[in-house]
Amino acid sequence: MYQRLTALTSLAAAAIVVTCAVAPLAGQAAQSGNKATVAATSTPGWRTPRTPWGDPDLQGNFTNLYEQGTPLERPDEFAGRSLAEVQGEELKKLKIAAQERAINAFQGPIHAPDNWWQDALDSKRGSQAWLVVDPPDGKVPPMTDAAQKRIAARAAARRNLGHGPADSYEDRSLYDRCITRGLPGSMMPTIYGNSYKIVQGRGYVAIQYEMIHETRVIPLDGQPHAGRNIRFDMGDARGHWEGDTLVVETTNFNDRSVYRNANAETLKLVERFTRVGPNTVKWSVTFEDPSTWTRPWTFSLPLTRNDAEPMMQYECHEGNYGLRNILSGTRAEERNGGGSARPGSEAQPADLAAPAEER
Repeated sequence: MYQRLTALTSLAAAAIVVTCAVAPLAGQAAQSGNKATVAATSTPGWRTPRTPWGDPDLQGNFTNLYEQGTPLERPDEFAGRSLAEVQGEELKKLKIAAQERAINAFQGPIHAPDNWWQDALDSKRGSQAWLVVDPPDGKVPPMTDAAQKRIAARAAARRNLGHGPADSYEDRSLYDRCITRGLPGSMMPTIYGNSYKIVQGRGYVAIQYEMIHETRVIPLDGQPHAGRNIRFDMGDARGHWEGDTLVVETTNFNDRSVYRNANAETLKLVERFTRVGPNTVKWSVTFEDPSTWTRPWTFSLPLTRNDAEPMMQYECHEGNYGLRNILSGTRAEERNGGGSARPGSEAQPADLAAPAEER
């Protein structure tokens, strides 16, 4: 629903600071540096390349498009089975079905042209049947009683305002409004806009996200997090190396954009980026929020290097016809006697429901 320019984007100003000392990309020969055990899924005989200053080299253009349609949680039909047990032709059939569902969901004249993003889908290359790897049952743990009460109170307060789901642009999600997908939503696979660029400098790593053109600059020098009263839609990140793995701890989330109704005051995300082959980075995210879930949980998926699909400018605001049409369509319904959802209705405003990329 958004227009995008076809010219390559330049790095955001913050990322430019990082790239001033950027290292050669993955093809660079391994240099001396800290030795670490490579994950079991790594390419046999392959060693992680190093930057000139000795850090593991994670740099490049990456995509997770191939995991589009992969469910966050293990489907009930696979109860009792592990990810390693759903492979080969069985997995391929699942991926083909997911791709067909995605394409069929956007058929018709009210959606984008049929050759806009559909031709690029290649879910057969996907490597997982679901994303949650811990707990072992592949399910997001239950919410605590406190979290359920907090979410219900927030929904009730929102309904009592008397707003429908599209009375104003402020009733729509931050994603609809081209503001943010938050974290980790900004790196969750969707139908298009799945490119990411990782660059490194001494003491910093930057990650640029194609959708919605955000950049995280992650210090590696051990400095403390920002004060508790300073909040960010993408959180406040601090990183360090554990062997060949970049570990990023993020706190200080903004309540308006926090993932899956977590508590912005108590949520800590722990991401791990491990290069396991010339063209693959394993990305995992652990959620630690005892005020929202009964135990920590983790999902994981691969990022695939693809320099043939570099970052594109995501001109979301400039071509956000979707938001305009949502509002104008609602006004047309009102004129015809339909009207917006009002207090007591079952409709939920978009910013209270989990966006599609959050599963």
